[in-house]
Amino acid sequence: MDFPDRPTNSLTIADLIERAPVELDLSMIAGDRISLQNLVESERIQKLGLAFSGFQKYLHSGRLKIAGQSEAAYLSELPEIEAEQAIERLDPSVISSILITHGLEPKPSLIRFAVNNFIPVLRTPLPSSKAISLVTKFLQIELAPYLTLHGVLLEMYGIGVLLQGRSGIGKSECALDLISRGHSLISDDAVLIKKIGGVLEGTAPTLTYEHLEIHGLGIMNVRDLFGISAVSQSIQIQLCIELDLWDKNTNVERIGLDTQTQRVFGLSIPKYVLPVTSGRNLAILVETAVRLYILRSKGIDAAQKLVEKHDAAVGNSK
Repeated sequence: MDFPDRPTNSLTIADLIERAPVELDLSMIAGDRISLQNLVESERIQKLGLAFSGFQKYLHSGRLKIAGQSEAAYLSELPEIEAEQAIERLDPSVISSILITHGLEPKPSLIRFAVNNFIPVLRTPLPSSKAISLVTKFLQIELAPYLTLHGVLLEMYGIGVLLQGRSGIGKSECALDLISRGHSLISDDAVLIKKIGGVLEGTAPTLTYEHLEIHGLGIMNVRDLFGISAVSQSIQIQLCIELDLWDKNTNVERIGLDTQTQRVFGLSIPKYVLPVTSGRNLAILVETAVRLYILRSKGIDAAQKLVEKHDAAVGNSK
């Protein structure tokens, strides 16, 4: 099953100011309550230099616009009337906000343009390169496509392991056993997954973070029971393990040569399917599956070696 992207997320300028990295030290020098509802819809940043010089078609809506030293130098070299014309040529419909870098004081004509067109103007003391890097990284996380999957997410041996399976099959009980063995809980029942760049990051919804539900015991706080090391906030998901009820018609992998995958946002995650039957120790099986995955990622594959030995033996017997 391939889980598709959610529609593109967006972030208001008000939320950008509130949640932006502290290092940016953002301040608002123009704007009102209405303009603060303008939306940023892309993590890509655009500088206004080309637009000031007349290349309007390169401006795209939904992107934060930046004006730094090069833009200030360009405008300062123009006669005042031409500088005002360069600013007035900007298309306000594609500008959600302008970020002034280097702590510069913008031209009064730029402030007038922004106020007249309900465009908030922000300022940071950081140079453009540093500001662009911080804002881009921040927006990649804030605007990342996401979905919520039913399952349990654990950190095991430094990697994110997603346990899936139908309700009541024993995912949370298996997770409790694994936590008691020293592994960490990321999320139980609902796993929030974001695609950030080329990786999948999993975390817990704020409401259920640190909590685990066990039938017969109810909801418990894992940190209180096992200590701070028993919980983690987020992890890159690298392996999926599906628990499946076994019956005589279940197609069970016997050798281990066939590798299954789980696709999320177009990215493939290796997957093991473990049949669930009475008497099987799921925690040990999940631990073993994770160890096998780690070994295979290092090029150590017991099944493949056995097949190679078999082929060699058959070849020698001919």
